[in-house]
Amino acid sequence: MVDCNHDCGSCNVENCSSREIKKLEPNKLSNIKKTYAIISGKGGVGKSLVTSLLASMLRNKGKEVAIIDADVTGPSIPKAFGVNGVMAGSDGTNLFPVMSKKGIKIMSANVLLEDPESPIIWRGPLIAGFVQQLYTDVAYGDVDYLLIDMPPGTGDIPLTVFQMIPVDGIIVVTSPQELVSMVVAKSINMAKMMNIPIVGVVENMSYIKCPKCDEKITVFGDGTSKAQVEKQGLKVLAELPIDPKLASLVDKGCVEDYKTSDLNQIVNILEKN
Repeated sequence: MVDCNHDCGSCNVENCSSREIKKLEPNKLSNIKKTYAIISGKGGVGKSLVTSLLASMLRNKGKEVAIIDADVTGPSIPKAFGVNGVMAGSDGTNLFPVMSKKGIKIMSANVLLEDPESPIIWRGPLIAGFVQQLYTDVAYGDVDYLLIDMPPGTGDIPLTVFQMIPVDGIIVVTSPQELVSMVVAKSINMAKMMNIPIVGVVENMSYIKCPKCDEKITVFGDGTSKAQVEKQGLKVLAELPIDPKLASLVDKGCVEDYKTSDLNQIVNILEKN
């Protein structure tokens, strides 16, 4: 607005481009130091897997870690950590996250349902409001890192999180066959438009190791990933293999038992920030 005095409280113009959206305050029983969102352009590229591995690695370093599973209609974090069907606690005023076996605090739609296989059939605005409540109504206690596992794309929930929750940065997850398409650029450009710092890119399903000779086989091709990411001014900070052992541990709810150094560079960046 030309004559904007930036006093939004006294302004009646609802669609003013200068209107500042006030960030949400966390629950009064939460003390969150850093918040990072893990995003992807489309589903099925391993966003929840990367979230789980980062949380486990940070926890192994002695950090207090919490996860908000913001993929409300397709929650997978509880399953990966073996808490699917475990109900979140409540004192009548506050909700309390469930704890993984190594002490990661987890909040998801599936820990609020008696039957984790019950579908959540809500429209976008209702889901977005629910994600806000996962931030404001849940007592996480002292948390060094809050990781938000986002749904894919650029819809209501990513918009709500970027606008309403103080996010310190995002990590983009992709796969080789998806990197060259426009969907990755859409998510990256959304973050840039909303002034959210981008930590870097993780390429999942980058290769598979031959069980006999240990040779890396690039199932989905190679030679283009880093070039495509660099066009966006970013870097591929990790390349994760297709690992049947990891898939088995996730299916068993034991993702915390998986050992990897592939995400060390990202963990080091998060620790320095």
